Amino acid sequence: MLRQWREDDLAPWAAMSADPRVMEFFPSVYTAAEAEAKAERMRELLERDGFGWWVMEIKKGAAFAGVICLQIVPFEASFTPAMEVGWRLPYEHWGHGYATDGAAAALRFAFNVLERREVVAMTAKTNLRSQRVMHRLGMTHDPADDFEHPRLAEEHPLRPHVLYRCTHFHEEAGLRALVSQRAHDAHLESGVFGRTAAILDEAESEVRRDAVR
Repeated sequence: MLRQWREDDLAPWAAMSADPRVMEFFPSVYTAAEAEAKAERMRELLERDGFGWWVMEIKKGAAFAGVICLQIVPFEASFTPAMEVGWRLPYEHWGHGYATDGAAAALRFAFNVLERREVVAMTAKTNLRSQRVMHRLGMTHDPADDFEHPRLAEEHPLRPHVLYRCTHFHEEAGLRALVSQRAHDAHLESGVFGRTAAILDEAESEVRRDAVR
């Protein structure tokens, strides 16, 4: 579930933003004061615009599982003006399909509610983990779109960025990715290796129920 910010989100947001594993592909971690200021700004913009940086909450699970972003790209580049989707999750919530799930919900909102014709996603060239999420979402990558991030110094190692585009959200592609991830999680929890039809069917039913909420 994507929702507005609450007071009790600040502590886990600040902890996540101070974790060097989470912030590996950002210029730096946030101080407590920086995290608080950014959270307040995101809350204000989300309230004003109806989209922005949502908090992701897991049904019957974590109250704060990270943030999902849907915003106008806040700098000028060859591909702007554009709307971007993004995500940032606490380390303990990696590897469960939550980023794909949350980003898919944001894409549905962008195309079905905001009636956008295209949504982009970007990350440092070295961030292969996020690029895999973009692939799962059915986004496409053209190396000709890659760019140097204008807000980073020329010598900064994170300045080279890749750009992915989405002109139509492929619901089935997103569902297949989530089914695969959740089935994998089920195997790890049960200690069973090799997929079974029963686990896949159960995972697909769960994903489809989540997709329509």
